[in-house]
Amino acid sequence: MTWGLFLAGILVLLAVDLGLFHRQAHRVTMREAAVWSLVWVALSLAFNGYVWTSFGPEAGLEFLSAYLIEKALSVDNIFVFIVLFRYMKVQPEYLHRVLFAGILGALVLRGVFIVAGLALIELFTWTIYLFGGFLLYTGIRLLFVSEGGDDEPGAVAEDNWVKKKVEQWLRVTREFEGPRFFVRRQGKLFVTTLFVTLLMVETADVMFALDSIPAIFGISTDPFIVFTSNVCAVMGLRAMFFLLENIIDRFYYLKYGLGLVLSFVGVKMLLEKGFGEWIPAYHIPIGWSLGGVAALLVGSVVISLLVPPPRK
Repeated sequence: MTWGLFLAGILVLLAVDLGLFHRQAHRVTMREAAVWSLVWVALSLAFNGYVWTSFGPEAGLEFLSAYLIEKALSVDNIFVFIVLFRYMKVQPEYLHRVLFAGILGALVLRGVFIVAGLALIELFTWTIYLFGGFLLYTGIRLLFVSEGGDDEPGAVAEDNWVKKKVEQWLRVTREFEGPRFFVRRQGKLFVTTLFVTLLMVETADVMFALDSIPAIFGISTDPFIVFTSNVCAVMGLRAMFFLLENIIDRFYYLKYGLGLVLSFVGVKMLLEKGFGEWIPAYHIPIGWSLGGVAALLVGSVVISLLVPPPRK
């Protein structure tokens, strides 16, 4: 019943968002984005309170930790989305439509990833080592890989495999057709440039889910905690995009905080399984995990605001 109520609530919120407040395509203002960001955070924290009272403090702290990690990792999504939208020259009034459709797809895809990941952990417990090792590798890579490589957002946009294949396999319009994803011309169906942008966004989100979902597994393997925390963080992604799109470059050192968080969660997963006689299993209390994650993220944001980035 709890699952049903949560999913029904999400569907109602999505319907109200699109059908009532964003029925007409328009440019989202900073004030509107700030209000919606506060609304989504308040709803998520209220649900966190429900988890705390219904399932106990341990579950409440796990949800809060997972939500905080997913929310922080969403900033990386936003940076790539900004690069993609600028590259595709998407008009500001159509951004909300792309992000809304992208989030619907992300909710479905992440649900599939979560089910598949938890099934793997249930069937093959050694996959915890794979997830933990992958997170540790990703975190170290964020810390030490220099900028300007082929995997930078600019290169991702310019050499996007999805864009090339869609234009190769489908009939694509040369220009935007308003907020529409499909148009019919002379009896033939065309996909619009906005639809190509949507597919690029979905692909980017899938790649980020490969980091974020294993990171949540490092906090909890309870399906309800993993899924609901992920959904709550993703639901506020659109509002956070419009809130940060003009100032996100100021958070230069956040990637180092994210690298440390991913490395920490990876080590936590590995320690909790242990390595036989060499390293006994050790459980890091969830309170310590939450405090460590929060300190790393807040610290990287504060440093970003106080210390100017190095000149390129």
